[in-house]
Amino acid sequence: MQRGLTTLASACLLAFAGMAMAEEYNPVPAGDAQYRDCLVRVNKLYEGGTEKSPIAGQNKGQAYCTCLWNETPDDFRGNLSKFADSERGKKLDRVCTKYSNWD
Repeated sequence: MQRGLTTLASACLLAFAGMAMAEEYNPVPAGDAQYRDCLVRVNKLYEGGTEKSPIAGQNKGQAYCTCLWNETPDDFRGNLSKFADSERGKKLDRVCTKYSNWD
């Protein structure tokens, strides 16, 4: 019985995680400086940012920066990309890399 409940709980958790990743984020307001700075930095430092992402209408760099913009607290004022590269931002980097399919 315990094994069955564990298996069911694991399956539900994976299904929920998959649904959460499939959702799209709120659109970034036009002209947002943090988003623009993120795009400039990731496209300068990393390859593949202009490749198509799984998010309609966005390349991988745009999807990655959109994810970062949405996942950081509203009062965050720093550079999104630099934060994602920091020790504190590693978890967020993994989430947004997966979201943008930028492996």
